[in-house]
Amino acid sequence: MFATLSDRLSATFKNLRGKGRLSEADIDATAREIRIALLEADVALPVVKEFVGAVKERARGSEVSQALNPAQQIVKIVNEELQAILGGETRRLRYAKNGPTVIMLAGLQGAGKTTLAAKLALWLKEQDKSPLLVACDLQRPNAVRQLQVNGERVGVPVFAPEPGNGVGDPVQVARASIDEAKRRLHDVVIVDTAGRLGVDAELMQQAADIRDAVRPDEVLFVVDAMIGQDAVTTAQAFLDGVGYDGVVLTKLDGDARGGAALSIASITGKPVMFASNGEKMTDFDLFHPDRMASRILDMGDVLTLIEQAEKTFDAEQAMKAAQKLSGQGGDFTLDDFLEQMQQVRKLGSLSKIMGMLPGMAQFRDQLENFDEREIDRIQAIIQSMTPAERANPKIIDGSRRARIAKGSGRQVSDVNQLVDRFFEARKMMQQMARGGGMPGMPGMPGMPGMGGPKRGKAKPQQKKGKGAKRSGNPAKAAEQAKAAKEKAAAAPGNPFGNADGPVDYEQAAAALDLPADFSKFLK
Repeated sequence: MFATLSDRLSATFKNLRGKGRLSEADIDATAREIRIALLEADVALPVVKEFVGAVKERARGSEVSQALNPAQQIVKIVNEELQAILGGETRRLRYAKNGPTVIMLAGLQGAGKTTLAAKLALWLKEQDKSPLLVACDLQRPNAVRQLQVNGERVGVPVFAPEPGNGVGDPVQVARASIDEAKRRLHDVVIVDTAGRLGVDAELMQQAADIRDAVRPDEVLFVVDAMIGQDAVTTAQAFLDGVGYDGVVLTKLDGDARGGAALSIASITGKPVMFASNGEKMTDFDLFHPDRMASRILDMGDVLTLIEQAEKTFDAEQAMKAAQKLSGQGGDFTLDDFLEQMQQVRKLGSLSKIMGMLPGMAQFRDQLENFDEREIDRIQAIIQSMTPAERANPKIIDGSRRARIAKGSGRQVSDVNQLVDRFFEARKMMQQMARGGGMPGMPGMPGMPGMGGPKRGKAKPQQKKGKGAKRSGNPAKAAEQAKAAKEKAAAAPGNPFGNADGPVDYEQAAAALDLPADFSKFLK
């Protein structure tokens, strides 16, 4: 969604690296690039002016001029200002003290309200709530049926007394849903309302009537993040005509430039509360301004990745795999590898997961071109092996590889590649699990003197002078030894006495012309 903006900002900050001090010209040039990046991303002009003005003012202040690294300080300022225009802090739902909490969804047709209603219901269900979906969109063909199907998918009941398709009173349905929720002990009611292709008086009046009938605790404005500048206009019209407490952005996984997300909160003063970023019912979560700002600046969103992993991964299964890698629970087999790969698949597409890691913008082209079906091919190869082969891949010889390739519909080279990579990956993960870290890095196994096991050292060869050479002839060798002994006897005396006998420290001190009491330091 924010690829264009992210690339522009990254290129701008790259020009600042290595500068020990920023001049006025540097600040103006950076501000100009940021302004262009925001305008290209479809951010509303008033928001751009306010944002750039705040960045320039802070960049000229002491926090940059006195910083050890001015370029990093500019990135910090831009990050904080992005968080501010995105709403500042994460806004959470307010729940009613008595009776069911009523959440009303409003927005234009095509924004994705009906699908989002089911996503919100599933999210609330995971928060230990008991939601009830209410079908009040009685105009759009099959809207009621769509909500019922989505309700079945997420396991949430749907209150739909009217068939829709232009039949029924949505205000009466909304009013009756509160009594139904109380009767069936639901603590949250989600009201899905009708939309229009454009803002008109009839749409506003119907939304206002439903609001007055159910007195919702939260009114959420659902907006398609891909509609650009129109999102701001529509958001302001709904705010004036109906009023709402927060914004929900849909289709954040699209290829639009995303300026709507950066504009709505700043212009309307209403926070973005939720974001939908995929087609799955689980592709929905709270909107965190700080995390979104980090993603825009290519700093990643590791916190969201960790939260998703905690919800998805089987802790017991992960612990067993970790024990095997550390050598405490047997060998890490291809079965274990397949289980871990299937766990990762539950997180969503690998390109989306990798996109949450810092610095991955430079690999965007590779991530976008990554074939998700490659994981299915790997799974087919592993599942074509016998249990014995998965437990001990070393037994997979040439004939077995041919059989596996035929069973999985792949080439023998694909099987060879998978087995070889598995051994390499297992070796690397075992080293990391045992505290060695990545091989080939300081402090890793196999690096002498770096904390890893030392390899055997070759004994250094002593350099011998010409006089030290001994002849292989015994008679000549005896003559050389006699000559060496005579030479040593003729050499000047050792001030420390006879090397073969006890050392006379007093004599040594006198010979070296040292103070009389210095001899005690020689002992």
